[in-house]
Amino acid sequence: MRRLDITRDTCPMTFVKTKLELEKLEPGEVLEVYLSEGEPLDNVPKTAREQGYEVLDISHVEGGTYLVRIRKPGGGG
Repeated sequence: MRRLDITRDTCPMTFVKTKLELEKLEPGEVLEVYLSEGEPLDNVPKTAREQGYEVLDISHVEGGTYLVRIRKPGGGG
């Protein structure tokens, strides 16, 4: 499982960095994305879904930080 911390980044760089990491995954692999509430939390999961990725869950970590787990389609699992 890969991890990406974009808590210090702002849109549109949040999804640009997320997309670059998602493209490195093998089908079925999961990327854990740590991001800030607000625009990144609204946009990253939405855009990932629009591009065919599966958003597994979104959870609050602490303060204004959230964890979004995204799976690359394929791989049978």
